[in-house]
Amino acid sequence: MAKYRGPVCRLCRREGMKLFLKGSRCMTDKCAIERRSYAPGQHGQGRQRISEYNVQLREKQKLKRIYGLLERQFRGVFERAERKVGVTGEQLLQLLECRLDNVVYRLGFAVSRREARQLVNHGHVTVNGRRVDVPSCLVKAGDVISIRERSREMAPVQSALQLVEGRGIPAWLDLNKTAYQGSIRALPTKAEIAVPVNEQLVVELYSR
Repeated sequence: MAKYRGPVCRLCRREGMKLFLKGSRCMTDKCAIERRSYAPGQHGQGRQRISEYNVQLREKQKLKRIYGLLERQFRGVFERAERKVGVTGEQLLQLLECRLDNVVYRLGFAVSRREARQLVNHGHVTVNGRRVDVPSCLVKAGDVISIRERSREMAPVQSALQLVEGRGIPAWLDLNKTAYQGSIRALPTKAEIAVPVNEQLVVELYSR
């Protein structure tokens, strides 16, 4: 599966805000936004062009980058959201939140979605007792997500769980730290999804 392999701090600078793509580093003075808050590149400090299309595009790019998807993957999720009953923008956010890699991150087993995706890819995560190595797998209410017993002493998992209390767990998830296990209380609502993006602008962009 294709993925972005370049410097992720560059993505935060391009969007002009912290996307928390590097975990705990984003909370320190080493964060690229703290050091250089302007866009990357030769013309990064120049005047930025503002138009309706540009505003919509930036919202879409932010959402893509937060969840670590490329355009083709993101477009597929959007098309699925369009087919679901309800408000397309809210369905889009819900589908993105219910990806297994995102849930592993939200539960605190990883410090970033990129690290969570690696945990899933390498077979360290189970869903309802069965090993799942597909990061885009969608979880549903009642599912139980666990770290495999042989993987629980891994340094990245241990360090991530030490930081989880400061970061907090969304209301739609339950975490049992001692059992290295989390469960889905219910599918997340718009109010429970904390991403700094106006999803309606994304819908308008794809509807042009």
